[in-house]
Amino acid sequence: MDLYDSRDRLQIFPEGSSRMRREVVQAEMTSEPRGAAKDKPQRDLEEEVDELVHLYGLEDDDELGDEFVNVNTPRIEVSEYSPYMMARREAAMEQRDWRGSGEATEAEDLSFGGWGSESQCQDLREAYRYTHGRASEEYECYVIPEEEDEEEAADVFCVTCKAPIRALEKVLDEHKEHEVTPIGKALESARDEIHKNMYKLEKQIIEMENFASHLEEVFITVEENFGRQEQNFESHYNEILETLAQKYESKIQALGEKKKERLEALYGQLVSCGENLDTCKELMETVEEICHEEKADFIKDAMAMAERLRQFLETETDVDISAQPALEDQSLDFSDVEQLLGSINTIPAPSAPVINPQAPNSATGSSVRVCWSLYSDDTVESYQLSYRPVQEGSPGKDQAEFTMTVKETYCSVTNLVPNTQYEFWVTAQNRAGLSPASESAVYMTAPSPPIIKSKEVRSCEEAALICWESGNLNPVDSYTVELTQAETPGASGVTESVVGIPTCESLVQLQPRQSYTIYVRALNVGGPSVRSEPATVHTTGSYFRLNEQTCHPWLTISEDGLTAVRGERRAPAREPAPSNTHFTRCVAVMGNLIPVRGRHYWEVEVDEHLDYTVGVAFEDVPKQEELGANRLSWCMRHTWAPPRHKYEFLHNKMTPDIRITVSPKKIGILLDYENSKLSFFNVDNSQHLYTFGCQLYQFVHPCFSLEKPGCLKIHNGISMPKHVSFY
Repeated sequence: MDLYDSRDRLQIFPEGSSRMRREVVQAEMTSEPRGAAKDKPQRDLEEEVDELVHLYGLEDDDELGDEFVNVNTPRIEVSEYSPYMMARREAAMEQRDWRGSGEATEAEDLSFGGWGSESQCQDLREAYRYTHGRASEEYECYVIPEEEDEEEAADVFCVTCKAPIRALEKVLDEHKEHEVTPIGKALESARDEIHKNMYKLEKQIIEMENFASHLEEVFITVEENFGRQEQNFESHYNEILETLAQKYESKIQALGEKKKERLEALYGQLVSCGENLDTCKELMETVEEICHEEKADFIKDAMAMAERLRQFLETETDVDISAQPALEDQSLDFSDVEQLLGSINTIPAPSAPVINPQAPNSATGSSVRVCWSLYSDDTVESYQLSYRPVQEGSPGKDQAEFTMTVKETYCSVTNLVPNTQYEFWVTAQNRAGLSPASESAVYMTAPSPPIIKSKEVRSCEEAALICWESGNLNPVDSYTVELTQAETPGASGVTESVVGIPTCESLVQLQPRQSYTIYVRALNVGGPSVRSEPATVHTTGSYFRLNEQTCHPWLTISEDGLTAVRGERRAPAREPAPSNTHFTRCVAVMGNLIPVRGRHYWEVEVDEHLDYTVGVAFEDVPKQEELGANRLSWCMRHTWAPPRHKYEFLHNKMTPDIRITVSPKKIGILLDYENSKLSFFNVDNSQHLYTFGCQLYQFVHPCFSLEKPGCLKIHNGISMPKHVSFY
């Protein structure tokens, strides 16, 4: 039931409620749309339900009362024909006049306020539950939420504000004077900018990683140098302590020996002095005793005593001290210790470094990275790297030498000549002096980029023959051909690479009906060169150019190599001398070789009044004979003798009897290696002219001849027509 529908609303209203009826009629008669009525706050859905609840006396219902308290209940829009309202529509129509029936009296007796039966009140409760987003217990009713209008998506990008906007805002809003661009283009531009920044970030990361690696090497070198210095200090101090200990022992031993010697001398002198004193005392006592004797005894003993005294006095007594008590000045010789102390701060000169052989891919066209190593016990402050170019036959003679000073055990030497050998040697240096020079090592720079010969590039639907010049005076080791899809010229990825090519040409297998960008690199022991200038190859049909080296002197080849012109000659020219490389008798030219098996198709634009010959021939076809006059060529010849056109299909001077009624202005030629066939077609009317059965035991060349002044224009690199594919 739609509560906005006046008819359905009246079905549940009592007939006595004239006020409600008048409001409903008034709402029906207004011309406002439903959306406008829905927007009026005084007549929204909740107010109508509130009036119905009040009218039916359901304010005391606990279930409804709780929901009436919440005046902030969000407004919910109900579908116009909900399942519940459709189920109760017919019952509501039958109850329109319920107040005048007998059942109404029973309802009053049952205290329903005179407003209807219990089932009608239940209907009202269900309607209330429905409008408040609740499903009844009896019916399965769902609320359809009001959908918000989706904001229109942005379709352009404001370059000035750097924000996506809608196209309408460009016309009406403040973006009117701003520069805008399509959102897709802005997205691609933003992606490209992000990719460029990512590339720069990756490059910066690589540089920071290289710098961190360099710092790590310096850190390790400093740590090793200080470690060796600590070991040097420790060994020298241990040697000094050992020397001092030895000096101490020797000095103590010498002092002990001198002490013993002096004490022994003094002790002997002291004993001798004591003995002399004892003798003197004894003599004195004896003299005193003699003096007290009688005269006769005195005289007798005095003579003997006098002799004894005389002898004692004549004996010399040493009264000089043999050892002085004062100590001698014991000066110590510490010259050797001082020498040892001085040697602590003296670092020996380093040994000769060992230069490393050249590492793969360590060079560019103008630089090489040279590395060397050093004995672990040496302390080095700097290195001197010297080099000079190597000449064949006399390496190192009469060449200018260059020297540079570096701190690390590696160095990148720049400003060198590409694909050139250089002789390097290195010396180490510290405060003690310079080390001997290392053994010499030969390094080589990378080659110069090759030069692709665009005019000699040939292709077909399945392969291409790429030719180039080395671009280097000295030979290189090999070449690499890189192919990139031409649909993505900005892509840096390589679709395919052909490596290890020993010569200056390569036959590369490709996919049909594609465009490729070709690059070539040269390689030697130093590494690869930079890419060559690109060349574009299309695998739509077969593509070749005319070979000027086989051209008759009377013919002129256009710059693109696809047109042969024979000019007018007033005076008869002298016939050129015979040659094995270019035509001399037949005014002809050959196209480049197509060295790929399969089917090849090209077209030749001709003048119907021109005498010409087109076909194929082996490379060793005689240059002094006409085309088709031998077993090495298969040709179609046209001769015009007004008003008759003569067509011949020549091989070994033989031709079948074939008449062509419509003169072709463009001739299609199909070369089929697999089936050994050569077919000719009139391109203008798709007519098959003739097919040779050939014995193609080797690859052939397209050939063209002009018997009279005129020109031939070749169209190649085109798809094979459908009518040709049947032959």
